[in-house]
Amino acid sequence: MKHIFSRFSFVLGCLALLSATTSQARAAEGLVIPQFLEETSSAGVDSIYRGDWQYMVGGGAAAFDCNGDGYPDLALAGGEGKASFFVNKSAQAERLQFSRFDSGAELERVTGFYPLDIDGDGVMDLVVLRVGEITLLRGLGACKFERANEQWRFKAPEAWWTSFSATWERGAAWPTLAFGAYIDPKSENNPWGSCTDNVLVRPIPETKGFADAIPLKPSYCALSMLFTDWNRSGTPSLRVSNDREYYEGGQEQLWHVNAGEPPRLYTDAEGWKFLKIWGMGIASTVLSGEQHPSYFLTSMSDNKLQVLRSPPDGPLKPMYKDIAYDRGAVAYRPYTGGDLRPSTAWHAQFEDANNDGFADLFIAKGNVDRMPDFAEKDPNNLLLQKADASFTEVGDVAGVASFANARGGILADFNLDGLIDLVVVNRRETAKVWRNVTPDAGRWIEILLADLSSNRDAIGAWVEVRQGEQIQTREITSGGGHASGQNGWWHFGTGASQSVDVRITWPDGRVGEWQTATTNAFYVMSPNDAPRAWTPAIRAQ
Repeated sequence: MKHIFSRFSFVLGCLALLSATTSQARAAEGLVIPQFLEETSSAGVDSIYRGDWQYMVGGGAAAFDCNGDGYPDLALAGGEGKASFFVNKSAQAERLQFSRFDSGAELERVTGFYPLDIDGDGVMDLVVLRVGEITLLRGLGACKFERANEQWRFKAPEAWWTSFSATWERGAAWPTLAFGAYIDPKSENNPWGSCTDNVLVRPIPETKGFADAIPLKPSYCALSMLFTDWNRSGTPSLRVSNDREYYEGGQEQLWHVNAGEPPRLYTDAEGWKFLKIWGMGIASTVLSGEQHPSYFLTSMSDNKLQVLRSPPDGPLKPMYKDIAYDRGAVAYRPYTGGDLRPSTAWHAQFEDANNDGFADLFIAKGNVDRMPDFAEKDPNNLLLQKADASFTEVGDVAGVASFANARGGILADFNLDGLIDLVVVNRRETAKVWRNVTPDAGRWIEILLADLSSNRDAIGAWVEVRQGEQIQTREITSGGGHASGQNGWWHFGTGASQSVDVRITWPDGRVGEWQTATTNAFYVMSPNDAPRAWTPAIRAQ
């Protein structure tokens, strides 16, 4: 991941770009600045992502409810040490509190986690990315897991696994799994051009298990991948973000994955254009004014915010325009701390941190490993999205501008108070935990999807939340980020709205009716049913 250019000319270019927005200007715009309180020590989270060469990437986290109490629990990658599992002991709207738990997920050589109900039994399972084998853990309930590779006939070659995504293909009872690998670990002395194959693993029809892995050739050192229905066709495609440092002649990729057909790459003739970056993470959202998902791609200095710009005549094509500079979402260098060298970005995630009805963007930052051409004091970003879909940096005044060497992360409502909290995994340092304590945040609604099919969590669904003329749209996915995933409550800020209308487009294409729900509340939604209100049990802390 070296980059040979003049540091002097780069800094001059940086100084010519937009300067950071001041706190006074933000206040003048009427923006509610989120406030985060670090509670790492008191929360009881003491996990460290350890290791050298083979753990310079990865360092992921997973958040999901493993014991049925509604509160998201935590799995954190440990690198060459053991992974950590923490049961959420927080009380609603109180300080964050976790307790270490012997779950069966405390494996060594873990780079990342993704929660997914693979066998459709209503109990969350875990996909564990590792240096070596991929391990699928079957959820047993009560936050216990058992190895399921043999039981589910799952086989994948040993590799340096760094990315994952899942989808349910039409008519399938079990998910299709995609895995991304980094360089060949045996090529430590000459790694360039040694990317190992990414793979697609499909289920065996009418059988509880998986077929042999299908290599996705060519493969270019994937650090993030995401099944996403980019054109709202009902059939997700697979986006793959690749690290340009270790391959030759490669690029970002988009794969057709159609039921009953071999996977194949989108081509230039179909509209997919060449793009080569140090791809680290993928985050998706539907920006204000857009009808289709937009994608934030993290990189080393050259982050991208892509919006679909297909020609107006004819079928939709995957043609994207980078608007990161225009919208204030470049995040190309540190905005505080005095280091003007370019940034290194990893996990990215869109969530509404101040509940104003617009999804904000968090970016975890950290030098790969003392690379002199890149910033060593590289703070995490928190970019607030405004009504015009532009962004402004507030990480410093929000309290999340840590200079730890960040990798993966999770934004989720851990104490179920309607405010999005934050956990970030750091390389060679303790993971950090922040509670969102914004005093003047807007109202909110959180939705749990309960499908009646084997795809229990409705991966591939679309959730729309309408308030007046504004509609927030969210695609329910499994994958993306940087080695980090979550499942459970899906959060929407609603500003001052006392009630909203909610509509679900389910993975099989059924479109539900608009249904009214009051805000500052939790709802469970199933096909053909009215939203069911849910209230957390009262428990002392």
